[in-house]
Amino acid sequence: MTATSKSEAPRDESKTVPLDSTAHLMNRISSQLASQLSLVSLDGRRRAAPPALVVVAHGSRDPRALSTVRTLLDKVRDLRPGLPVHLGHIELNEPLLTDTLASLGDSEAILVPLLLSRGYHVKRDIPEMAAATRVRARVAAPLGPHPLLVETLYSRLVEAGWRTRMDEATRRQSAVVLAAAGSRDPASKVDTGRTAHLLSERLGVPVVPAYATTAAPTVPDAIRALAASGRTRVAVASYFTAPGRFATESAEAAPWIASAPLGTHPAMASLILHRYDQALATPASAEPALASA
Repeated sequence: MTATSKSEAPRDESKTVPLDSTAHLMNRISSQLASQLSLVSLDGRRRAAPPALVVVAHGSRDPRALSTVRTLLDKVRDLRPGLPVHLGHIELNEPLLTDTLASLGDSEAILVPLLLSRGYHVKRDIPEMAAATRVRARVAAPLGPHPLLVETLYSRLVEAGWRTRMDEATRRQSAVVLAAAGSRDPASKVDTGRTAHLLSERLGVPVVPAYATTAAPTVPDAIRALAASGRTRVAVASYFTAPGRFATESAEAAPWIASAPLGTHPAMASLILHRYDQALATPASAEPALASA
């Protein structure tokens, strides 16, 4: 496991965006007041602070990935003022998850993987990294599969040029390749296949899962198979949380249009908080489960 140079200081997550208007100032004051009041019960006693939310990203050498994740976390904070939100990486970027958890001492935290399916990172790596610290941690389910991801994929395809209405002849020629990272864990393929099925129902055309690495079929192989069956109008749906090498290579293989990664779509911030709330309502001993709602 590697990390960036120690000379690159971790982002100060307490840093606020400069206020540029009176309305912005009033909104921020109102949010801060609401978050403080939420910690006080009706009888005046202070409620226990909620467990911290630690979003666990994989990490990438592409600087756009880190920028995207940080912007996404800002959207999560905007949706849930007063909730402590932190970032930790499995590898490649700082702060590393172990460093983030070490900074929390022995407090309680819920770890939400910024990952789209079950796999070794969710089942093994993240729990082991948490166990090496004093944090009382619970690991939430990965983001996918979930209807909010399907809506995000649909939105990104429309942005790229997918027609929301098409005649029957065009529909018979159309299909989508759902380009995902890939994993050796068979549960990951099950989850990606389920997302492909839900997206197919949403679009009304075949959606074939394909992978940038490890699993089969590859994105080019899936495109060729669809073309051989008469589906010559093939779009590539980028099933990646942020820009990076795999997303770029998958998009370059597209014979027609390719959508942008899921990125900072509003539904992504809502889904992170949904997984946090699910884990908060689940006994601490429960294992991350496949959830669709």
